[in-house]
Amino acid sequence: MKNTSNTAPQRVAIAAFAGISPFHLSVPCLVFGEDRREDGIPRPDVLVCADTPGMLPTTAGFSIAVAHGLERLADAHTVIVPSWRDPLEPAPPALLEALRAAHARGATVVGLCLGAFVLAQAGLLDGRRATTHWRWARAFAEAFPKVALDPGVLYVEDGNLVTSAGTAASLDCCLHLLRAQVGPELANRVARRLVVSPHRQGGQAQFIEQPLPRAARGDRLGEAMEWAIGHLDDAPGIDQLAQRAAMSRRTFTRRFRERTGTSYNAWINGQRIALAQRLLETTDLAIEQVAQQAGFGSALSLRLRFAESLDTTPSAYRREFRGA
Repeated sequence: MKNTSNTAPQRVAIAAFAGISPFHLSVPCLVFGEDRREDGIPRPDVLVCADTPGMLPTTAGFSIAVAHGLERLADAHTVIVPSWRDPLEPAPPALLEALRAAHARGATVVGLCLGAFVLAQAGLLDGRRATTHWRWARAFAEAFPKVALDPGVLYVEDGNLVTSAGTAASLDCCLHLLRAQVGPELANRVARRLVVSPHRQGGQAQFIEQPLPRAARGDRLGEAMEWAIGHLDDAPGIDQLAQRAAMSRRTFTRRFRERTGTSYNAWINGQRIALAQRLLETTDLAIEQVAQQAGFGSALSLRLRFAESLDTTPSAYRREFRGA
């Protein structure tokens, strides 16, 4: 996208729908729609549109009045689908056709959170990189195998197609779009007024829940895995777990991959990362102590793993979750 700072105001069209979340709708309205001419930012023409204009019910129990139909998407510079009520529900054909037409004429088309499902239904994301809320990443990948899904990032820009992860990541994405339109200095000023980070580090991988396995009685492999999780500070190796499971290393390796879909080293490192996350979220332990208890051995090793897996640092992760 070109930096259009100091040019004429742009038109932003937001596609609303019955059952929309007010928060998801408010994010692009807040970032683009408020009058910030005192900051030197031309106020764009922000239109909320719908397949059927009128009073639309929301998930919050109140309705919103939408005056514009989808025909107003035809001359918008940026078209935003702020979410979708059900990722498994087909979007209206009129909306899908309007999105295709907007993309064909060069508009920036954006799918925030589950709005990525709508862009994918329109066929716009085939062969492109995209993201969506981590909770629905598997369903997205199964429904749209031609899309190069990256579930670990906050947002993805591929040409004039932009998608974001869930909820708060929509703010990151919209600020990124604003930055491209008006330049970083003015966009950062808007972020400060919203009391949010101008550019948040890391990705949504750091927010994904990682439930621990539960072994059934007599499940030697599951019991060995549970034991490993309880002794991460001892850095248990694959031979040690194979012995606890009363298996040869070869049998253990084969059955472990069948159970988890990954290698033992990848799995144990994931469990160490998960434990480090919980310690950073819930304790005041020093980074070196967190590294020791999670089995990384040193703070340097922990930092390297965090950068590799979560694209952030342990200190930054703690600040994100504890505000300190």
